[in-house]
Amino acid sequence: MKKIFGALLLLFMAAGAARAQSIYQQYSYQFYQKLNADVYSTQTRQHSSLRPFFADDSIIRRRYDSLMNYGSDGKSHGGAYAKLFNEHLIDYRGASSTFYADLLPDFAIGRDFSTKTNTNTVSLGLQLGGTFGNKFSYYVAGYENSAVVPPYLATYINQTGIVPGQAYAKVYKTYGYDWDYITATASYTPAKFLNISAGRDKTFIGDGYRSLLMSDAASPYPFLRLTATLGNVRYMAMWASFTDPVDLDATGKNRGKGGVFHYLDWNVSNRFSVGFFDAVIWYNKDEAGHARPFDLSYVNPIIFLRPAEALNGSPDNALIGLTSKYKITDGVTAYGQFALDEFEASNFFSNKGSSRNKYSYQLGFRGANLFNVTGLNYLVETNASKPYTYSERGPVLSYTENGEMLAHPWGANFREFVGLLNYSYKRFDFSGELDYGHYGLDIDGLNYGKDPFQDYANPAKFTGNYIGQGLTTNMVYVEGKVAYLLNPKYNLRIELGGIFRDEKNIQFHDKTSMVTIGLRSSFRGLYNDLASYKAH
Repeated sequence: MKKIFGALLLLFMAAGAARAQSIYQQYSYQFYQKLNADVYSTQTRQHSSLRPFFADDSIIRRRYDSLMNYGSDGKSHGGAYAKLFNEHLIDYRGASSTFYADLLPDFAIGRDFSTKTNTNTVSLGLQLGGTFGNKFSYYVAGYENSAVVPPYLATYINQTGIVPGQAYAKVYKTYGYDWDYITATASYTPAKFLNISAGRDKTFIGDGYRSLLMSDAASPYPFLRLTATLGNVRYMAMWASFTDPVDLDATGKNRGKGGVFHYLDWNVSNRFSVGFFDAVIWYNKDEAGHARPFDLSYVNPIIFLRPAEALNGSPDNALIGLTSKYKITDGVTAYGQFALDEFEASNFFSNKGSSRNKYSYQLGFRGANLFNVTGLNYLVETNASKPYTYSERGPVLSYTENGEMLAHPWGANFREFVGLLNYSYKRFDFSGELDYGHYGLDIDGLNYGKDPFQDYANPAKFTGNYIGQGLTTNMVYVEGKVAYLLNPKYNLRIELGGIFRDEKNIQFHDKTSMVTIGLRSSFRGLYNDLASYKAH
């Protein structure tokens, strides 16, 4: 261990004089897909599968700057015009520091014609950020929110207790909720090869729309993240604190839990990369409410070492995974993931459908400038998760955070096919999504493996398990948006959107046909393409 830290220290000292990278752009699929042409070019070796990116990375810097400064024609405009269309509300640029601040309005109204429900969103946020030198940056955003949502989202919120990807929900009327949303990040890059980030935010691992390892679907959480880049290898170690309010100790208090994550991304060539991932989730208190001493082995930076111990009898929950991508051409990149939650050779290589056979997989294609149309980007992807994946012996050890999944937001026991198309022309953004899901919900009080908060040691059956078992459900989700960008600095836009959703099984048939229009802002990645956790 001393030799490992000694080597890192020597590397740190040797690279100390190099120019550092510090600023990273808040992750959302809708913004990041605009970088496809550079990120997935066969002429570059961008580390694409660990997000957020560094905004001042040399590979994407030019494209990023053009997006964030769109409409700046170099001409002199009045103050109101510039603030509305080109600049931050407050924008200070000094010799060695910068500071900016913006109000973030999010106002929308809508109508769900299937259920004859009027919807609305009333949200006002404030963001501020800046830099000190070229090594330190910070970002803070907070929102006060109130919304009346369509019935299918109300069902999801009532089942999880959480507004999707944001925070605890307070009910104030039928389908109406109030909540706060806060995110904050500080990023320090003492040397070119090393970045240290801490705060309350999210991390996404993968090249797809979904992640089966670590996604941005859950609400923000406190974290400390170290990211080292040495040539064609990027390595991340992250420690995080989570909570799941459904698991209380004998005194009625939340047991809380922690997580440690490692990810190594290796760009083997300009076209091919492979990544290795591991995670361990542990509880902070036992069922009686006694605090558990922190296991110092979790500080170990070596990938796969602690999960190997966990798989050999530790009470903690370990998960390992692989990622990979191959750039077939500049316009076509194939990618995939594999997540292994539990491994028993006799069950894994058999066809008995064991409940201990817990894994997920992903395969997809994405690219830029489809049909040689500049700005026309696409993604097609399939995801599947075997029953009981991500669940453990109780919610406190499940692969979840604050009532939601740390991986794919649908939980387990599902198969999904999703396609996305995006086109940008001047200030207009067009986006479309088609999603088909096949999954099984619990029925008759039995655990069929979709809900990650259920105890996987008590399955409905130990063998003969298959995707879609239980209350077999099919869902079709279609969404389209047209947005006119007002200010690229904080994604202020006028947006018209439509959603069609049909979820059906033998117990219920939920339909949504909704149109919304509003003034939106911020780069938050929020998801509406959600599936039920339970029957209702």
